[in-house]
Amino acid sequence: MNLTTTAPTTPTTPVAPRVPAQPAVDIAWNEAFCSEGANCFRFGLDDAGRAYIGSTLTPDAYVSDSVEALRALICAVKAGAADHLL
Repeated sequence: MNLTTTAPTTPTTPVAPRVPAQPAVDIAWNEAFCSEGANCFRFGLDDAGRAYIGSTLTPDAYVSDSVEALRALICAVKAGAADHLL
């Protein structure tokens, strides 16, 4: 909980959180997988063999890890580990 004890003397404007810039990599994206409602995700690989998951709504935002970690994530989701989020 944030608590301010003094009123600000100058007006403030909200500032959007800064997202660190992703390093420039050449990712070979597969065709997007879309479910109902145009919720589209895509998977990709770079030249170093790292795996990527991204959304088509924000093309410059993605998560990346090793292929083994991506495989473990997909297996866990298929096994129901994320069902409580639905």
